Amino acid sequence: MTRLRQAVFAARDLDAAAARLRSQLGLGEPFADPAVAYFGLRNAVFAIGDQFLEVVSPVRDDASAARFLERRGADCGYMVMFQVDDVAAARSRAREAGVREVFEVDMDDMTEAHLHPADMRGAIVSVSQPAPPDSWRWGGPGWRERSVPGGITGMTVAVADPAATAERWVTVLGDTRGIEFVADDTDPGIVAIEAELGGEPETIEP
Repeated sequence: MTRLRQAVFAARDLDAAAARLRSQLGLGEPFADPAVAYFGLRNAVFAIGDQFLEVVSPVRDDASAARFLERRGADCGYMVMFQVDDVAAARSRAREAGVREVFEVDMDDMTEAHLHPADMRGAIVSVSQPAPPDSWRWGGPGWRERSVPGGITGMTVAVADPAATAERWVTVLGDTRGIEFVADDTDPGIVAIEAELGGEPETIEP
């Protein structure tokens, strides 16, 4: 079973963006992962049920997120992370489809690969296999205690060719339920994240 576990926004001002989301959505204390310094980033990771909403902000000019924000000209959707049952099989399907990997990690509790946004179209896509399956390293220690009730129910992604992109994502992921692709060849990327918080639907935008 493939399911969306984490959605990521990129923001120029991490503290302001995180404070806005926390106030707007009633989120708990975020986790700041020191490991994202490897990518030239700071972050804030909020737990919603057993899923996660992350905001990243570049601290180096050569960070990929800095270049991404420069191209987009504003805060924007950046990445989506899917939990898969067999990450090796997902990576094999990606290679067969001509999708490049930009990062991989293999730890005791997480095996993961990030797929090139130019090949997947619309966003960086991660295929992740946590061990055990109900864990999530990127949520940080004690994420269950910081989680608020609810979950991420879907996502809208703007791309030049929605049908072809949907086919590509299904080929690699096997399932893209909850992901809607809309046509936009001038400003592609994650447009909005749909969530349910406290029993109420929410549309979360960068």
